[in-house]
Amino acid sequence: MCIFRIGRHEIDVEDITNFTVKSVSKRAKLVTKHKTFESIHQDLGLVVCGLDSVVARRWMNSMLVSLYVDPPNKQIPLIDGGTEGFKGNARIIIPGKSACIECTLNLYPPQVNFPLCTIAQTPRLPEHCIEYVRMMQWPAETPFGKDIDGDNPEHIQWIFEKALERGSQYGISGITYRLTQGVVKNIIPAVASTNAVIAAACATEVFKLVSGCAPIMNNYMVFNDADGIYAYTYEQEKKKDCMACSLESQIITLREESTLRELIDYLIESPVYQMRSPGVTMVTAEGRNKTLYMKTLREHTEANLSKSLKDLGVREGTEVNVTDVTSLLPCILKIYFDSPMTS
Repeated sequence: MCIFRIGRHEIDVEDITNFTVKSVSKRAKLVTKHKTFESIHQDLGLVVCGLDSVVARRWMNSMLVSLYVDPPNKQIPLIDGGTEGFKGNARIIIPGKSACIECTLNLYPPQVNFPLCTIAQTPRLPEHCIEYVRMMQWPAETPFGKDIDGDNPEHIQWIFEKALERGSQYGISGITYRLTQGVVKNIIPAVASTNAVIAAACATEVFKLVSGCAPIMNNYMVFNDADGIYAYTYEQEKKKDCMACSLESQIITLREESTLRELIDYLIESPVYQMRSPGVTMVTAEGRNKTLYMKTLREHTEANLSKSLKDLGVREGTEVNVTDVTSLLPCILKIYFDSPMTS
């Protein structure tokens, strides 16, 4: 990813490709050499993203939206590109003007997870064998005495060999070292031609933005070269109740007896929210802040998970604040009862 600082006569490009996605999703700062994102944005012209996860994209989106809706109220364009095999897309996001990442979150389906019962009892695919070793054998045997490191060849080799053994038990073939690494790290194979097309599309839009030589794309382009070559550009519309750029409360309707755990599970599993580890707080009728659940305060708040929301003081129309690693901005939920959980 590159940070562009645009002056009157020159463009300064700061390469921050060495930062990790983990640092983007877990911290509110981007560390590049000895600088933070906060120190860079003051003369920032635009941001070009080619990140490898939805979480990192959502984080960057929320950062630029927050710079627009809060002081210093800067409108910093985001050019984003991504590929998946023979498919790719490029887009331009102008905060406050065009649809942001959260507006179109449904374009990024939740990560596919295999049912545990299938992995443990009736494996049918090479991926089932690899997932069994990763999820069940590794924690039981702890071969290297620590968590799996997807970048450690010894860890991948151990999982690969154990997956081969399990595959032979069930007559499953096709387990390779490369597939094992892909499953463990959730890697989608890259195709050079697709990457080149999307990179060129993003570079072209950067040139048009900084030079004004032609109208910019409006505002989303899809590309597919799996069967022939197909490209189409269309305008993604802003979502009126987008939880990032609309600043509107999200209305959610729950069952009367819904527990805090059910609410959190819904926020994680719903394609609308796709959160990772949401924390929930609220303001009581007396005006005090109350933490219902926070992962960092698990030992003090875990008991609340099994309690109903009403027992925790949530009433009809109560607003709760939800924070998550996917966004710098809190999501405000306005809760109502007496219906199946919807949003």
